Amino acid sequence: MPEQLTRRQLLKALGFGGVGLTLASTGILGAAGVTNAAETASEMKPQEIAKRYWWVKNVDKPTTEIDWSTMKRFNEWETTRGSLAKYRGAEFDKEMNKLQKGNLLKFEKESVPGYTTKDMALKAAVEYGRPDFKFMGPQKALTPQERGVPRYEGTPEENARIVTAALRHMGAATVGFVELNTETTRKLIYGQEPAPSKKPIVFENIEVGYEDKDKLVIPEKARYAIVYSVQMSTETMKYGPTMLGSLTTALSYTRLYTIYSQLHEFVRSLGYSSYGATALNGFGIAPAFGVLAGLGELSRLNRIITPEYGPMVRLAVLTTDLPLTPTKPVNFGVMNFCKDCKTCAELCPSKALSMDRDPSWEIKGQWNNPGHRAYFEDSVKCRNYWNQCGTNCGICFSVCPYAVDDEASLHRIVKGTIASTTMFNSVLVAADRVTFPAQPEKPLKNPEDWWKDVNLAEMGIDTRRGGRNI
Repeated sequence: MPEQLTRRQLLKALGFGGVGLTLASTGILGAAGVTNAAETASEMKPQEIAKRYWWVKNVDKPTTEIDWSTMKRFNEWETTRGSLAKYRGAEFDKEMNKLQKGNLLKFEKESVPGYTTKDMALKAAVEYGRPDFKFMGPQKALTPQERGVPRYEGTPEENARIVTAALRHMGAATVGFVELNTETTRKLIYGQEPAPSKKPIVFENIEVGYEDKDKLVIPEKARYAIVYSVQMSTETMKYGPTMLGSLTTALSYTRLYTIYSQLHEFVRSLGYSSYGATALNGFGIAPAFGVLAGLGELSRLNRIITPEYGPMVRLAVLTTDLPLTPTKPVNFGVMNFCKDCKTCAELCPSKALSMDRDPSWEIKGQWNNPGHRAYFEDSVKCRNYWNQCGTNCGICFSVCPYAVDDEASLHRIVKGTIASTTMFNSVLVAADRVTFPAQPEKPLKNPEDWWKDVNLAEMGIDTRRGGRNI
């Protein structure tokens, strides 16, 4: 079993001792070679997230410690997305925005790899097509009542299953559910929507929610949160911090919120209501919902890391009155590994990420929400660097040891080991630095080489991983 794995075996598995070990010979996998016997498809409970690696354990509490008594509902406009000028000063903010615009033009004129006209054109293209944000969705689908039939009625478990199936078909990677509770999870819904309106988001004891000039109203009965991820391209993120790397997130958001509108319409067509963002990332703290729903663990990145895709995901959340069975948080060793790793923080150009060994209850600035123990980032430093490089950087994502394709059995051995014991963390970190060397402010790959590959995966993602071919 994993605890008996010797250092010699591990080094051999990492390629330092000759022939690599297979999954079967290490004994790391169970007899089934894929998952615990109790987690086979035929016995899986409907409320569980689809088949996962054996080392992903459902737990009652997330690995991120939470003090719900001190946590309050946060306003979206207080993040650096909405109040950056306030946090760094209006004059400096103008200078930095001017610097970004000037640098982008300079880089394009000089044909800097990753900033050429073709890179700029592709970034502009993949941002196009995002639907408008509507609090209750497009409201175009006919309801069962309008079609002359009763609304869909299923158990919470059945409802969770069909929503998961629908979202997967729409293009979601993983799906989970959280029940909203006044004293705890409801606090993760923003208190106010983004600027300029800053409308309060309130809950009232009514049948159907609404939006008016003063507020956004969610019914008390809409206490089920649907949270899902879309996969980002591990490949194109390796070209950050250039424009080619930046379009990774641009395309992901286009897909994420296209699915968002479709989900609204799916719920409506079943005969229920849903409520969500009126602006990008503007409804609730999606990473927190993702952690509680079991999509992954919070990390030193201060972002979620998933078992299937590492940090290469974007998340969205909305609420509904369709009853749904919650999914559980997970533990697969991320938080403990982050204590020893620090790769993202060491290679962060702006030094915005925490270098402390342990997460902290002390926030870095007003843009952080207190009440949980995390590796809080200095988001202003991060944003300043975005202005310098002209993009949203992404280096911390691309250099993360979890941001590797896990088709190779070696990577599964490593992840299984991390989830089972902390004994080899320092060895694994050192091996990762040797195998995947990176330099601050430098893309992992030459952006010009990307344009020469005509055999690229659709949207830059490997959908086989989402199919749980594990």
